[in-house]
Amino acid sequence: MVCLSQFFSQIPRYTWSPETQGWLLGAFFFGYLFTQIPGGYLSGRFGGRLFLGGGVLGTALLTLLTPIAAQFGAKWLFALRALEGFGEGVTFPAMMAMWARWAPPLERSRLMTFSGAGSSFGAFVAFPLTGFICHSLGWPAVFYSCGAAGSLWALFWFMLVSDEPRTHPRISEREKDYIINSVGSQGMPHGWSVPIHSMLFSVPLWAIIIPQMCSNWAYYTLLTSLPTYMDTVLHFDLRQNSFLSALPYLAGWLFSVGSGVLADNLLEKKMLSITTVRKIFTFIGLFLPAVFLLAVGFSGCSGALAVTFLTLSSALGGFSAAGVFINQIDIAPRYAGMLLGITNTFGTIPGVLAPIVVGYLTKDHSVSGWRHVFWLSAGVSAFGAIFYVIFGTGRIQSWARTDEESDTDS
Repeated sequence: MVCLSQFFSQIPRYTWSPETQGWLLGAFFFGYLFTQIPGGYLSGRFGGRLFLGGGVLGTALLTLLTPIAAQFGAKWLFALRALEGFGEGVTFPAMMAMWARWAPPLERSRLMTFSGAGSSFGAFVAFPLTGFICHSLGWPAVFYSCGAAGSLWALFWFMLVSDEPRTHPRISEREKDYIINSVGSQGMPHGWSVPIHSMLFSVPLWAIIIPQMCSNWAYYTLLTSLPTYMDTVLHFDLRQNSFLSALPYLAGWLFSVGSGVLADNLLEKKMLSITTVRKIFTFIGLFLPAVFLLAVGFSGCSGALAVTFLTLSSALGGFSAAGVFINQIDIAPRYAGMLLGITNTFGTIPGVLAPIVVGYLTKDHSVSGWRHVFWLSAGVSAFGAIFYVIFGTGRIQSWARTDEESDTDS
């Protein structure tokens, strides 16, 4: 530990303005925008294993270079973070494409929410852990640790994962047959040609895009700016800040996983249709969190109230994981990877804009500025909930059916 302390004894500090910090926080999403659709398309055509694993590995290696880029200046750091986003953009579409081949219809909600909730669980672990590392060894050690962890994960990923059940060497024949028969022809790769015109003019697809953009506005606002809020308004120290910033993500993770189990149970027992389940869970996951975000704006400098309302907002937001956020695989399983690429491309726009808007709204570090941040997020989230309830559906679309399914229907 002495050697490590000596190695990290000269920790650089950078006095970048809130506006510059906002641009740097949003830089990741500039790159993230451009590989979503290509990643989804290629994963649906060739399988998601290479793209998901390669995306995480590339981002991990670039993360190791973050302290060096910061030394060269904000422009270099901006470029590096944009490249990280470029590599990471393929991961979620690739994951969706893999679930289209691996997840039986009546198990989709729990499987997909459990894997998708990893982002919330990761934030829950990362906030206190990185706070401890930063306090003990300095902020560069955070990036070295995260980069090394991501590289190690990628090694296990490529060793253990296959694109589809047919090619997996370790699952039983019984399980393999069950998955293949349950998923059916929708689990096969799509061809080079995709019905892009029908997709772009599909109301159910836009019913996913708009609410995801609205939900992501609140999510990315909290993800990138919550530690700053707890530091400048609530005046928590670094270790308090790290732990309390993590609480909303623990709550979001728990409710995300629980929502998937509950949604599948409702579908298995045929108590509700897929459309009704997705609408209920989306409304709970977008509208009710908006109420608590409004309450955060009225909490002033009360740390206990603010953390309580933020935790409740994130907890209830977990319900949307079994709603609009997996709806792509309902309306077009075969093209689910590409659809998620499309919806995530639009959904990433708030990731670019939200940190910048927060930077401008809070440049005077006032409580009123942060109040406007939370009120804006609440209004956007509530609009997304209402939009999905009106236009959303869980029915597979005609343009997504295979020839085999079309013949069966006729």
